[in-house]
Amino acid sequence: MTVHSRPINQRASAAFARSKGSASAFLHNEPGQETAANFTGAAQRKLIVNADDFGMSDEVNQAVIRAHKDGVLTSTSLMVTGPAFDDAVKLAREHPRLAVGIHLVTVVGKSALPHSEIPTLVDREGNFSNNSVSAGLKYYFSRRARRELKKELAAQFDRFRTTGLPLSHIDGHLHLHVHPVIFNVALALGAEYGARRMRVPVEERELALDFDGSNRFQKTVFTLLFGALGKHMKRKLRKHGFSFPERVYGNLQSGRMSERYCLYVLERLTEETSEIYFHPAVYSDDRVLDNEERQCSIEFEALVSASVKEKMRELGIKLTNYFEI
Repeated sequence: MTVHSRPINQRASAAFARSKGSASAFLHNEPGQETAANFTGAAQRKLIVNADDFGMSDEVNQAVIRAHKDGVLTSTSLMVTGPAFDDAVKLAREHPRLAVGIHLVTVVGKSALPHSEIPTLVDREGNFSNNSVSAGLKYYFSRRARRELKKELAAQFDRFRTTGLPLSHIDGHLHLHVHPVIFNVALALGAEYGARRMRVPVEERELALDFDGSNRFQKTVFTLLFGALGKHMKRKLRKHGFSFPERVYGNLQSGRMSERYCLYVLERLTEETSEIYFHPAVYSDDRVLDNEERQCSIEFEALVSASVKEKMRELGIKLTNYFEI
């Protein structure tokens, strides 16, 4: 692990102080503009802090913006078929330092195209399957489904283009973008639409288990599955001139992300550039929350945590986004 000198920490502290702890203080350029490192000396650990599902709801949208203004959030992934898509776009335009990527939806969500154009993929209301396993098998073995999938993903990229926002990166709802068929289509569309950056959700099993030993079998299976797919992805991404963080944290702790986990990961970053992603939301005080909503609230609190900001200062971690890798 790289050891940083005090001047790096002092500059990071000053940046936080100027913005009352806002992540935007670290992002000196507008999205789409490449930045040189602001610090000299040994390679500095850089961290993308991303929120998925931007555009899913007003509660998610507000959490994303608040976490960017008051916390450590630098990046978000826009669900272009989400019910709160228009509001998300408006908010993103008002906060140009927030990098916005595309969150491809191929399961558990709505399509961009109507049922009449992609009948193999969605029901008559335009809903994808809620079963990612059966959907994944269909996408792999059905030639018709693959043809329709290309049309649908192109329509989602087209919808993002209509926003006028710079396209930061590509990832997928429930990480279905790692599916070989979806990945190949996303790779081609990313090159066409000018987004040569993609999330590759590979992380360390032992790190996750040392923090939380539960769900050992699931974490092992996910590590093997995403590890194998990740190697394939990285090889093709490099070949086609794409960039990606070497480590992505959140998959093995999905549904249990917290301030404590974030602090744990910050202490153990080993790659030059990593990403940690969350699913935040904020709710009114009088709302009775279910378990999923309560978890989203916990993840929002982690993003605006004073302890997380302080730990980043201590470690000299540079907040960044996909545009800058």
